[in-house]
Amino acid sequence: MRPAALDWSVENCTIGRAMEILGEKWTLVVLREVFSGIRRFDDMRVRTQIPRQVLTNRLAVLVERGVLRREPYREPGSRVRHEYRLTEMGLDLWPVLVAVLGWGDRYLADPDGAPLSVGHRDCGGEVRVELRCDQGHLVDQPRDVIPRPGPAARPRTP
Repeated sequence: MRPAALDWSVENCTIGRAMEILGEKWTLVVLREVFSGIRRFDDMRVRTQIPRQVLTNRLAVLVERGVLRREPYREPGSRVRHEYRLTEMGLDLWPVLVAVLGWGDRYLADPDGAPLSVGHRDCGGEVRVELRCDQGHLVDQPRDVIPRPGPAARPRTP
């Protein structure tokens, strides 16, 4: 049986476009740090051990693509430097990071557990990602989801 997905093109797929920005290991590590409140270059470098040039490049791409913005700050007696803040686009990545964290916790955590968890500020409960359709139904099995062409889909040309 021929999969129906072969009938439409994925040339303009937004997953591919998103991965152009996010598809490098250090990018998600940088975002984890910024979401954790680590916003300054030197703090990120010390905490993550990311090579200086790699961190510089990742931050530049995230700023250029609108995920982060640079905010100036100045320590007394020092030159002006910048810290990195999430934009609205960046904040919208939070569920993605929580989903990756949950997947990593399930399959890759050490026997003692994960070194990071996320909790709800109001009640302290663990936060996790759930999928729901636009009718409000919980979608908890991958086989309950069917890919289909979106509004901008184009027929596939052989």
